[in-house]
Amino acid sequence: MKVRTEARRSAIVETAAELFKEMGYERASMNELAKRFGGSKATLYGYFRSKEELFIAVVEAVATGHLVEATQELAAEVTVGRPALEARLAQFGERMLNVLTHDESALAVYRMVVAEAGRSNVGQLFYDSGPAEAMEAIAGLLSAAMDRGELRRSDPKVAAAHFTALVTAEIDARLYQRDPPPLTLEEIRQMVGRALEMFFNGAAQR
Repeated sequence: MKVRTEARRSAIVETAAELFKEMGYERASMNELAKRFGGSKATLYGYFRSKEELFIAVVEAVATGHLVEATQELAAEVTVGRPALEARLAQFGERMLNVLTHDESALAVYRMVVAEAGRSNVGQLFYDSGPAEAMEAIAGLLSAAMDRGELRRSDPKVAAAHFTALVTAEIDARLYQRDPPPLTLEEIRQMVGRALEMFFNGAAQR
């Protein structure tokens, strides 16, 4: 019986990431992955029960892993008051934009998901692998702020969706650009600052 190792699992995920980026989710196969990895399909299935499970591992490693720590930070107890709320949201927004504007592998996965979403369930797999939990955490943070009277009452999930859309609004075009240049930390902070200003202009208690 062969012993499974974390190093071998990581190597499979790394090879699969390149395969998915090159061929897309639908065209990529476990057969082709076995050829490139230099092992057998039995070895691959010993680590991942399906292509879907492998894809989720790739997404978490390449594109959404950063959301785990960011989500934990959002869920942590927050000091009462709008300045503390803004700081927590700014920290999340800056972390998200930093990945989306500096990590070529993450951007490639996002592009692949957009391209494949209409032909398979890859979009839902991607969303469930990280963004869904992050959205729940943001909604929870905003709901608590509404309860404290810091924000006007509305659907927290809708408010969370509005906030994240504002954060990414200025970089959405990068998905369609061949080699978009990285942004400086100051540029990212300014973008997040504008998103927060727009968000609180609409969501603040009056």
